[in-house]
Amino acid sequence: MNTPLAERMKIVLFGLRNAGKSSLMNALMNQEASIVSDTPGTTTDPVTRTFELGALGPVAITDTAGLDDEGDLGALRIEKSLERLRLCDLPVLVTRADTLLTDEERRLMESVQGTKPVVVVLTHADAGYEPAKYDWARSLGTVAVESPQRRGMEDLRRLLEKKGAKAERELSPLEGLVSEGDFLVLVTPIDLAAPKGRLILPQVETIRDILDRDCACLVVKERELFGFYQVLSRRPKLVICDSQAFAKVAADLPADQPLTSFSILFGRKKGDLAVYVRGVRAVETLKPDARILVLESCAHHQQADDIGTVKIPRLFRQLVQPRVEFVHARQLPPEEELAQYSLVINCAGCMVSRNQILDRLDVLERLGIPVLNYGLFLAWANGLLPRALEPFPEEYALYKSLEPGPQH
Repeated sequence: MNTPLAERMKIVLFGLRNAGKSSLMNALMNQEASIVSDTPGTTTDPVTRTFELGALGPVAITDTAGLDDEGDLGALRIEKSLERLRLCDLPVLVTRADTLLTDEERRLMESVQGTKPVVVVLTHADAGYEPAKYDWARSLGTVAVESPQRRGMEDLRRLLEKKGAKAERELSPLEGLVSEGDFLVLVTPIDLAAPKGRLILPQVETIRDILDRDCACLVVKERELFGFYQVLSRRPKLVICDSQAFAKVAADLPADQPLTSFSILFGRKKGDLAVYVRGVRAVETLKPDARILVLESCAHHQQADDIGTVKIPRLFRQLVQPRVEFVHARQLPPEEELAQYSLVINCAGCMVSRNQILDRLDVLERLGIPVLNYGLFLAWANGLLPRALEPFPEEYALYKSLEPGPQH
């Protein structure tokens, strides 16, 4: 139950006002998670709850405002609902069984069909069925429920499991990189920015993935790496380090030892590593006085030597252009504001979903704004490209093939 939201499958209930979304959410979770009322527009902001759903494991389910809301405030609610719908893994249209299918409901379904699996839930089944809507829903994969009486919930859970199994899932950190029986070394600095008494999420997930794949690892801090590496009787398949320790780690390893970072692993897991590779080449020809947007995804406590606000800007001014302006944000600004930026540097994205990062990248690519992530910038800054990309053959070849791009 402590699984972060970023690692849970996102299920979003959407539909018109008074379709029964809140009642359905309460019935599905067997608790009063959402306020229920006959008054249209009772649900205003999206309400998200987490639970375990059979074979799908930990999921997050969101109850959204009706997509036929009215007025200026209603328009804002609709915008929030559509954002959740766009970024989810499994959209669930909730609609009354006894009413005609509306043009709005048909448009909503057409907007998500073909891009991800969908589920239709017919509520108020005890009031009877509108024949045309029932035929339409059955062709898409539907279940009928009577929410207050909790009828149909087991059928719905089974359908959600079946459809959810078809949703595109994030890669695990080491997917395609290791085989059963491989040995790895993880270099995990414990500095002022490290959370007290625990490891950060990318390190924890990577260790779990190593165990799930029947591999083994040695976990050390950067100061102990050299001594322990020298007495290893077996060469590691891969050394993975914190990006901020790249220089120290590389200096303590043979030049032919495969090496990458947690941030680069998560650049592939959460986003598109090829997009970031192309962004590195844009760094090499950035114009003076450029504006650079540094995008983070969580509200971590910033230390005096914070990576996003201090280290990266300092390195950038030392190695690339001394006259650049850095702006920091946790959300992508409106498109009309993005035109002022020549480059975006994204964090690893470990606390958000892959869909959220890909949505950012789609906007930036469409606007022609290069983007890379912390790990690739720090690898480049420490002279470790293309070495840090060697475990990823396609991206390694892409980097080698790209000439520095036009100035931005």
